[in-house]
Amino acid sequence: MAAEVQESLPVEVAELAKSGALMVDVREQLEWDAGHIAGSIHLPMSELSNRLNELPDADCTVFICRVGVRSLAAAEAFAAEGRSGCINLAGGLQGWVEARLPFDGTVV
Repeated sequence: MAAEVQESLPVEVAELAKSGALMVDVREQLEWDAGHIAGSIHLPMSELSNRLNELPDADCTVFICRVGVRSLAAAEAFAAEGRSGCINLAGGLQGWVEARLPFDGTVV
């Protein structure tokens, strides 16, 4: 049975990031280049199925995309691998920016 995916609001994810959560941005290269959350790692959704095993084990892994749809699919795929602590950033980077959390760039 796969682990459950939790959805967390941007302010909750910001606290998780401060606590050392693994932040995984699944947007494509052009989106990533336009800006991303400091400390996040880039693993494009188009490469996810081939590279999922590259992600280290972590107590908490947060998946990020533009609005939260691709990241939810990524978190579900990660959970299906038997990993726990899978979290989707609800509202994606748009929600993050709307919550006025630190972000230097443009949400593309």
